[in-house]
Amino acid sequence: MIVRFCAYGFLKNLRLFEAFLVLALLERGLDFLAIGGLIAVREVAVNLLEVPSGAVADGVGRRRCLVLSMAAYLIAYIVLGLAESWAILALGMVVYGVGDAFRSGTHKALIYAWLRQQGRTAERTRIYGHTRSWSKLGSAVSALAGTAVLLTSDDYRWIFLASAGPAVLNLLNLVTYPAALDETIPGARGGWRRSWTHLRVAAGACLRRGRLRRLVVASMGMEGGYAAAKDYLQPLLQTLAIATPIGLGLSGDERSAVILGAVAALAFLLASAAARQAHRCEAALGGADRAADRLILVQAGLFLAIGAALLLDVPWIAVAAFVILGIAENLWRPIHVRRFDRDGAEDH
Repeated sequence: MIVRFCAYGFLKNLRLFEAFLVLALLERGLDFLAIGGLIAVREVAVNLLEVPSGAVADGVGRRRCLVLSMAAYLIAYIVLGLAESWAILALGMVVYGVGDAFRSGTHKALIYAWLRQQGRTAERTRIYGHTRSWSKLGSAVSALAGTAVLLTSDDYRWIFLASAGPAVLNLLNLVTYPAALDETIPGARGGWRRSWTHLRVAAGACLRRGRLRRLVVASMGMEGGYAAAKDYLQPLLQTLAIATPIGLGLSGDERSAVILGAVAALAFLLASAAARQAHRCEAALGGADRAADRLILVQAGLFLAIGAALLLDVPWIAVAAFVILGIAENLWRPIHVRRFDRDGAEDH
């Protein structure tokens, strides 16, 4: 099953537009305000649905929710590829947000359930880091493939439409997961009404237990900061591409695609390696809690470095800091998810 789990992450991250999303929307004639609005629409959809989707997954089956998530992604890619107006793009972002909400946390919970069935919970950080490394490898391949599509078609729409193929393959992967992995949580079993009851019970347990509260706050700070900042790498690299004497035989858009794709691929490869080594980082820093806290401090320092580099107009330092930020995030994530599995009960 570990191979299947890795295949899920690899295929899920074959989103050829991921490294070029802001540039693709600029090419549609949108300004940064309109693009920010689209990203906000997506994030609102995710935030409204993410916690309820976890309770639904526990009640109706995690595999079923993952199938729903991948189907939503497939629809979103097609809508975003064909949309002509901001309103249709926003609809595509809502559907994309549905996919994110029903995916986020669900596959990790499914992996940990399998580890418990196999008696391998001591390997949580190592195995989740291994599967996450394949996700980031998929992102690296996606950046290179997206660059190739842009160079051959010169049309950003194709990077959305080409992402539908891997989504179909992942749907087939998920629907053929063993039925045992679709087991529901006893407290939530019985359909939608009991899922919502389970949500209230789980939320109450989280509020009462100080350790879980601290983990939630840490997630909000670390992952929220990274999610909000990472897309600004794209316009920064576009500016650098224009000023860099590389690929002078290419048009401005082609040079932007090549440099952005190359830097994104390198960043994702380094993130993949980091995720694979997260269990060693955890051991070297004295355990999950100390390692996670140290990495939060590293992230704060990197944000200060990015701000200073932009103020001093030294963009390459900002780019390097963004890449290191991704490494820190992918060391931190497997360690932090392991803490959630350690401190929370499966039925909460």
